Amino acid sequence: MAGRFDPLTRTAVRGGRTTVPAAAAAAAAAATAGPGVETGPATTGARALARTWTPAGVVDLGLTLGPLRRGPGDPTFRTTPDGSVWKTTRTPQGPATLRVALSQGTGTAEAEAWGPGAEWMLDGLPALLGDGDDPAAFVPRHRLLHASHRRRPGLRLTRTGLVLESLIPTVLEQKVTADEAYRAWRRLVCQYGEPAPGPEHGPQGLYVMPGARTWALIPSWDWHKAGVDAKRSAAIVRCARVANRLEEAAAMELPQAAARLEAVPGIGPWTSAETLQRSNGAADAVTTGDLHLPGIIGYALAGNRDADDAAMLELLAPYAGQRHRAARLILLAGHAPPRRAPRMRKTDIGKL
Repeated sequence: MAGRFDPLTRTAVRGGRTTVPAAAAAAAAAATAGPGVETGPATTGARALARTWTPAGVVDLGLTLGPLRRGPGDPTFRTTPDGSVWKTTRTPQGPATLRVALSQGTGTAEAEAWGPGAEWMLDGLPALLGDGDDPAAFVPRHRLLHASHRRRPGLRLTRTGLVLESLIPTVLEQKVTADEAYRAWRRLVCQYGEPAPGPEHGPQGLYVMPGARTWALIPSWDWHKAGVDAKRSAAIVRCARVANRLEEAAAMELPQAAARLEAVPGIGPWTSAETLQRSNGAADAVTTGDLHLPGIIGYALAGNRDADDAAMLELLAPYAGQRHRAARLILLAGHAPPRRAPRMRKTDIGKL
Protein backbone atom coordinates (compact mmCIF):
# COMPACT_ATOMS: atom_id res chain seq x y z
CA MET A 1 0.00 0.00 0.00
CA ALA A 2 1.11 3.57 -0.52
CA GLY A 3 -0.08 7.09 0.05
CA ARG A 4 -1.41 8.19 3.42
CA PHE A 5 -1.61 4.60 4.67
CA ASP A 6 2.10 3.95 4.05
CA PRO A 7 4.03 7.23 4.40
CA LEU A 8 7.61 7.36 3.14
CA THR A 9 9.23 8.66 6.31
CA ARG A 10 12.92 8.54 7.30
CA THR A 11 12.04 5.69 9.65
CA ALA A 12 10.39 3.74 6.82
CA VAL A 13 13.42 4.33 4.59
CA ARG A 14 15.62 2.91 7.33
CA GLY A 15 13.35 -0.13 7.35
CA GLY A 16 14.45 -0.81 3.79
CA ARG A 17 11.60 0.70 1.83
CA THR A 18 12.67 1.63 -1.71
CA THR A 19 10.24 2.70 -4.40
CA VAL A 20 10.41 0.59 -7.56
CA PRO A 21 8.23 2.10 -10.32
CA ALA A 22 5.47 -0.12 -11.71
CA ALA A 23 6.46 -3.01 -9.46
CA ALA A 24 3.33 -3.20 -7.30
CA ALA A 25 1.07 -4.81 -9.88
CA ALA A 26 3.65 -7.45 -10.71
CA ALA A 27 4.19 -8.28 -7.05
CA ALA A 28 0.46 -8.71 -6.51
CA ALA A 29 0.23 -11.05 -9.50
CA ALA A 30 2.79 -13.36 -7.92
CA ALA A 31 0.20 -14.43 -5.33
CA THR A 32 -1.41 -16.75 -7.88
CA ALA A 33 1.82 -18.12 -9.33
CA GLY A 34 3.11 -21.60 -8.60
CA PRO A 35 6.32 -22.22 -6.67
CA GLY A 36 9.77 -22.84 -8.04
CA VAL A 37 9.08 -22.37 -11.75
CA GLU A 38 12.24 -21.27 -13.50
CA THR A 39 14.33 -21.34 -16.64
CA GLY A 40 17.94 -20.52 -17.48
CA PRO A 41 20.47 -19.29 -17.38
CA ALA A 42 20.44 -18.65 -21.14
CA THR A 43 22.35 -16.19 -23.30
CA THR A 44 20.54 -13.01 -24.37
CA GLY A 45 23.46 -11.34 -26.09
CA ALA A 46 27.21 -11.45 -26.57
CA ARG A 47 27.93 -10.69 -22.93
CA ALA A 48 24.67 -11.28 -21.09
CA LEU A 49 23.01 -14.19 -19.36
CA ALA A 50 19.31 -14.40 -18.47
CA ARG A 51 17.17 -16.36 -16.06
CA THR A 52 13.53 -16.39 -15.01
CA TRP A 53 12.24 -17.62 -11.67
CA THR A 54 8.71 -17.63 -10.28
CA PRO A 55 8.52 -17.24 -6.49
CA ALA A 56 6.05 -19.22 -4.44
CA GLY A 57 4.25 -16.11 -3.20
CA VAL A 58 4.19 -12.34 -3.37
CA VAL A 59 7.55 -10.57 -3.68
CA ASP A 60 7.94 -6.80 -3.44
CA LEU A 61 11.24 -5.84 -5.09
CA GLY A 62 11.45 -2.53 -3.28
CA LEU A 63 10.98 -4.03 0.19
CA THR A 64 13.11 -7.10 -0.47
CA LEU A 65 16.12 -5.47 -2.14
CA GLY A 66 15.75 -2.05 -0.51
CA PRO A 67 18.14 -2.81 2.40
CA LEU A 68 20.95 -3.28 -0.15
CA ARG A 69 20.74 0.35 -1.25
CA ARG A 70 23.04 2.74 0.61
CA GLY A 71 21.32 6.04 0.04
CA PRO A 72 19.56 7.53 -3.00
CA GLY A 73 22.84 8.08 -4.86
CA ASP A 74 24.32 4.61 -4.28
CA PRO A 75 26.53 3.88 -7.32
CA THR A 76 25.93 0.12 -6.89
CA PHE A 77 22.11 0.27 -6.91
CA ARG A 78 19.54 1.82 -9.26
CA THR A 79 15.84 1.60 -9.98
CA THR A 80 14.50 2.51 -13.42
CA PRO A 81 11.06 3.62 -14.67
CA ASP A 82 10.38 0.22 -16.25
CA GLY A 83 10.20 -1.35 -12.79
CA SER A 84 13.71 -2.83 -12.84
CA VAL A 85 16.26 -2.96 -10.07
CA TRP A 86 19.91 -2.83 -11.13
CA LYS A 87 22.53 -4.09 -8.64
CA THR A 88 26.28 -4.39 -9.07
CA THR A 89 28.27 -6.94 -7.09
CA ARG A 90 31.81 -8.24 -6.78
CA THR A 91 31.24 -11.99 -6.80
CA PRO A 92 33.83 -14.74 -6.18
CA GLN A 93 34.05 -15.03 -9.99
CA GLY A 94 34.46 -11.30 -10.57
CA PRO A 95 32.34 -8.16 -11.04
CA ALA A 96 28.75 -8.46 -12.23
CA THR A 97 25.69 -6.33 -12.89
CA LEU A 98 22.21 -7.73 -12.30
CA ARG A 99 18.93 -6.37 -13.66
CA VAL A 100 15.78 -7.90 -12.22
CA ALA A 101 12.12 -7.03 -12.76
CA LEU A 102 8.79 -8.73 -12.04
CA SER A 103 6.55 -9.71 -14.92
CA GLN A 104 3.27 -7.78 -14.79
CA GLY A 105 1.30 -10.83 -15.81
CA THR A 106 2.68 -13.63 -13.64
CA GLY A 107 4.97 -12.06 -11.04
CA THR A 108 7.87 -14.05 -12.51
CA ALA A 109 11.28 -12.56 -11.82
CA GLU A 110 13.03 -11.83 -15.10
CA ALA A 111 16.75 -11.27 -14.65
CA GLU A 112 19.74 -10.48 -16.81
CA ALA A 113 23.36 -10.33 -15.72
CA TRP A 114 26.60 -9.11 -17.27
CA GLY A 115 30.25 -9.55 -16.41
CA PRO A 116 32.51 -12.39 -15.25
CA GLY A 117 30.28 -13.01 -12.22
CA ALA A 118 27.01 -13.10 -14.18
CA GLU A 119 26.39 -16.82 -13.76
CA TRP A 120 27.11 -16.64 -10.02
CA MET A 121 24.61 -13.78 -9.69
CA LEU A 122 21.87 -15.65 -11.53
CA ASP A 123 22.48 -18.80 -9.51
CA GLY A 124 21.82 -16.74 -6.39
CA LEU A 125 18.71 -15.01 -7.73
CA PRO A 126 16.17 -17.03 -5.68
CA ALA A 127 18.08 -16.39 -2.43
CA LEU A 128 18.41 -12.71 -3.32
CA LEU A 129 14.62 -12.50 -3.67
CA GLY A 130 13.98 -14.26 -0.37
CA ASP A 131 13.50 -17.87 -1.45
CA GLY A 132 15.17 -19.09 1.74
CA ASP A 133 13.03 -16.83 3.92
CA ASP A 134 9.98 -18.20 5.75
CA PRO A 135 7.53 -15.35 6.38
CA ALA A 136 4.94 -17.85 7.66
CA ALA A 137 7.10 -18.31 10.76
CA PHE A 138 6.24 -14.77 11.85
CA VAL A 139 3.15 -14.47 14.07
CA PRO A 140 2.31 -10.86 14.97
CA ARG A 141 1.34 -10.33 18.62
CA HIS A 142 0.89 -6.55 18.61
CA ARG A 143 -1.75 -4.59 16.74
CA LEU A 144 0.77 -2.35 14.99
CA LEU A 145 2.81 -5.32 13.80
CA HIS A 146 -0.29 -7.13 12.63
CA ALA A 147 -1.31 -4.12 10.52
CA SER A 148 2.20 -3.58 9.15
CA HIS A 149 2.57 -7.26 8.29
CA ARG A 150 -0.81 -7.37 6.55
CA ARG A 151 -0.03 -4.30 4.42
CA ARG A 152 3.30 -5.71 3.20
CA PRO A 153 2.75 -9.29 2.00
CA GLY A 154 5.68 -8.92 -0.40
CA LEU A 155 8.34 -8.38 2.27
CA ARG A 156 11.06 -11.02 1.99
CA LEU A 157 14.46 -11.07 3.70
CA THR A 158 17.16 -11.02 1.05
CA ARG A 159 20.31 -13.12 1.25
CA THR A 160 23.29 -11.99 -0.83
CA GLY A 161 25.77 -14.62 0.34
CA LEU A 162 28.48 -11.93 0.36
CA VAL A 163 29.77 -10.57 3.66
CA LEU A 164 32.28 -7.85 2.75
CA GLU A 165 29.78 -6.18 0.41
CA SER A 166 27.50 -5.46 3.38
CA LEU A 167 30.17 -5.15 6.08
CA ILE A 168 32.14 -2.24 4.63
CA PRO A 169 29.22 0.20 4.15
CA THR A 170 27.95 -0.81 7.59
CA VAL A 171 31.29 0.12 9.17
CA LEU A 172 31.06 3.47 7.37
CA GLU A 173 27.73 4.03 9.14
CA GLN A 174 29.21 3.65 12.63
CA LYS A 175 28.72 6.71 14.87
CA VAL A 176 27.82 9.12 12.03
CA THR A 177 24.66 10.27 10.28
CA ALA A 178 23.36 8.22 7.36
CA ASP A 179 24.05 11.10 4.95
CA GLU A 180 27.72 11.20 5.97
CA ALA A 181 28.08 7.44 5.53
CA TYR A 182 26.33 7.49 2.15
CA ARG A 183 28.60 10.29 0.95
CA ALA A 184 31.71 8.34 1.97
CA TRP A 185 30.43 5.17 0.28
CA ARG A 186 29.70 7.02 -2.99
CA ARG A 187 33.08 8.72 -3.06
CA LEU A 188 35.16 5.63 -2.28
CA VAL A 189 33.28 3.29 -4.63
CA CYS A 190 33.46 5.74 -7.52
CA GLN A 191 37.13 6.51 -6.88
CA TYR A 192 38.44 2.99 -6.26
CA GLY A 193 35.80 0.76 -7.81
CA GLU A 194 35.37 0.07 -11.50
CA PRO A 195 32.63 0.89 -14.01
CA ALA A 196 30.02 -1.84 -13.92
CA PRO A 197 29.68 -4.25 -16.84
CA GLY A 198 26.40 -4.05 -18.69
CA PRO A 199 24.56 -2.93 -21.80
CA GLU A 200 25.04 0.48 -23.39
CA HIS A 201 21.39 1.35 -22.74
CA GLY A 202 21.66 0.58 -19.02
CA PRO A 203 21.73 3.16 -16.22
CA GLN A 204 24.74 5.46 -16.25
CA GLY A 205 27.11 5.88 -13.35
CA LEU A 206 26.98 2.32 -11.99
CA TYR A 207 30.15 1.07 -10.31
CA VAL A 208 31.32 -2.20 -8.77
CA MET A 209 32.76 -1.85 -5.28
CA PRO A 210 36.54 -2.36 -4.93
CA GLY A 211 38.01 -5.73 -4.07
CA ALA A 212 39.43 -6.52 -0.63
CA ARG A 213 43.03 -5.76 -1.61
CA THR A 214 42.05 -2.34 -2.96
CA TRP A 215 40.21 -1.45 0.25
CA ALA A 216 43.31 -2.41 2.24
CA LEU A 217 45.55 -0.14 0.12
CA ILE A 218 43.48 3.07 0.23
CA PRO A 219 45.81 5.77 1.60
CA SER A 220 44.95 7.65 4.78
CA TRP A 221 44.44 10.98 3.00
CA ASP A 222 41.72 9.56 0.75
CA TRP A 223 39.89 8.11 3.75
CA HIS A 224 40.09 11.60 5.26
CA LYS A 225 38.81 13.29 2.08
CA ALA A 226 35.86 10.88 2.10
CA GLY A 227 35.05 11.95 5.67
CA VAL A 228 36.05 8.62 7.24
CA ASP A 229 37.92 8.87 10.54
CA ALA A 230 40.90 6.70 11.44
CA LYS A 231 38.88 4.34 13.66
CA ARG A 232 36.45 3.32 10.91
CA SER A 233 39.06 3.18 8.16
CA ALA A 234 41.32 0.98 10.32
CA ALA A 235 38.40 -1.40 10.96
CA ILE A 236 37.71 -1.67 7.22
CA VAL A 237 41.38 -2.35 6.46
CA ARG A 238 41.46 -5.09 9.10
CA CYS A 239 38.34 -6.65 7.59
CA ALA A 240 39.81 -6.49 4.08
CA ARG A 241 42.95 -8.30 5.22
CA VAL A 242 40.91 -11.28 6.46
CA ALA A 243 38.19 -11.04 3.81
CA ASN A 244 38.32 -14.74 2.88
CA ARG A 245 37.74 -15.80 6.48
CA LEU A 246 34.88 -13.33 6.88
CA GLU A 247 33.18 -14.52 3.70
CA GLU A 248 32.95 -17.97 5.26
CA ALA A 249 30.44 -16.51 7.72
CA ALA A 250 27.82 -16.42 4.93
CA ALA A 251 27.41 -20.19 5.30
CA MET A 252 27.34 -20.22 9.13
CA GLU A 253 24.50 -20.18 11.62
CA LEU A 254 23.82 -16.77 13.18
CA PRO A 255 25.76 -17.17 16.49
CA GLN A 256 28.86 -18.54 14.77
CA ALA A 257 28.70 -15.97 11.97
CA ALA A 258 28.41 -13.10 14.44
CA ALA A 259 31.34 -14.44 16.46
CA ARG A 260 33.46 -14.67 13.29
CA LEU A 261 32.78 -11.03 12.40
CA GLU A 262 33.17 -9.72 15.93
CA ALA A 263 36.59 -11.34 16.22
CA VAL A 264 37.88 -8.42 14.13
CA PRO A 265 38.66 -5.34 16.29
CA GLY A 266 36.23 -2.56 15.46
CA ILE A 267 33.36 -4.91 14.63
CA GLY A 268 30.75 -5.13 17.39
CA PRO A 269 27.23 -6.52 17.75
CA TRP A 270 25.64 -3.56 15.91
CA THR A 271 27.85 -3.96 12.86
CA SER A 272 27.65 -7.75 12.75
CA ALA A 273 23.85 -7.76 13.00
CA GLU A 274 23.40 -5.13 10.28
CA THR A 275 25.75 -7.11 8.03
CA LEU A 276 24.28 -10.58 8.61
CA GLN A 277 20.75 -9.30 8.05
CA ARG A 278 21.80 -8.79 4.42
CA SER A 279 24.50 -11.36 3.74
CA ASN A 280 22.80 -14.27 5.54
CA GLY A 281 19.15 -13.23 5.45
CA ALA A 282 19.18 -13.66 9.24
CA ALA A 283 15.60 -13.22 10.44
CA ASP A 284 16.64 -13.08 14.11
CA ALA A 285 19.65 -10.74 13.81
CA VAL A 286 18.25 -7.93 15.95
CA THR A 287 20.34 -4.76 15.99
CA THR A 288 21.60 -3.75 19.44
CA GLY A 289 23.71 -0.76 20.36
CA ASP A 290 21.74 1.54 18.07
CA LEU A 291 21.11 5.17 19.01
CA HIS A 292 17.49 5.29 17.82
CA LEU A 293 16.11 1.76 17.34
CA PRO A 294 15.31 0.92 21.00
CA GLY A 295 13.32 4.14 21.38
CA ILE A 296 11.42 3.54 18.13
CA ILE A 297 10.50 -0.03 19.07
CA GLY A 298 9.76 0.89 22.67
CA TYR A 299 7.48 3.73 21.58
CA ALA A 300 5.72 1.62 18.94
CA LEU A 301 5.01 -1.38 21.16
CA ALA A 302 4.79 0.09 24.66
CA GLY A 303 4.71 3.88 24.40
CA ASN A 304 8.21 4.02 25.94
CA ARG A 305 10.37 6.34 23.89
CA ASP A 306 13.25 5.99 26.41
CA ALA A 307 13.59 2.22 26.03
CA ASP A 308 17.13 0.82 26.05
CA ASP A 309 18.46 -2.38 24.49
CA ALA A 310 17.26 -4.52 27.40
CA ALA A 311 13.73 -3.13 27.16
CA MET A 312 13.74 -3.55 23.36
CA LEU A 313 14.85 -7.17 23.60
CA GLU A 314 12.16 -7.85 26.18
CA LEU A 315 9.49 -6.40 23.89
CA LEU A 316 10.80 -8.47 20.97
CA ALA A 317 11.08 -11.68 22.99
CA PRO A 318 7.72 -13.05 21.69
CA TYR A 319 9.22 -12.88 18.19
CA ALA A 320 12.30 -15.01 18.95
CA GLY A 321 13.63 -16.32 15.66
CA GLN A 322 11.96 -13.45 13.78
CA ARG A 323 13.11 -10.39 15.72
CA HIS A 324 14.76 -8.72 12.74
CA ARG A 325 11.56 -9.06 10.70
CA ALA A 326 9.55 -7.60 13.59
CA ALA A 327 11.93 -4.64 13.85
CA ARG A 328 11.73 -4.01 10.10
CA LEU A 329 7.93 -4.07 10.14
CA ILE A 330 7.94 -1.52 12.97
CA LEU A 331 10.32 0.74 11.04
CA LEU A 332 8.28 0.38 7.85
CA ALA A 333 5.16 1.44 9.76
CA GLY A 334 6.92 4.75 10.40
CA HIS A 335 5.58 4.90 13.97
CA ALA A 336 8.46 6.87 15.53
CA PRO A 337 8.34 9.09 18.64
CA PRO A 338 8.04 12.83 18.01
CA ARG A 339 11.41 14.54 17.85
CA ARG A 340 12.31 16.56 20.95
CA ALA A 341 15.93 17.39 20.14
CA PRO A 342 17.78 18.70 17.08
CA ARG A 343 19.00 16.21 14.53
CA MET A 344 22.52 14.88 14.95
CA ARG A 345 24.95 17.45 13.62
CA LYS A 346 26.44 16.63 10.24
CA THR A 347 30.20 16.95 9.89
CA ASP A 348 32.69 16.53 7.07
CA ILE A 349 36.22 15.94 8.29
CA GLY A 350 37.33 15.92 4.66
CA LYS A 351 37.10 19.73 4.71
CA LEU A 352 39.46 20.03 7.67
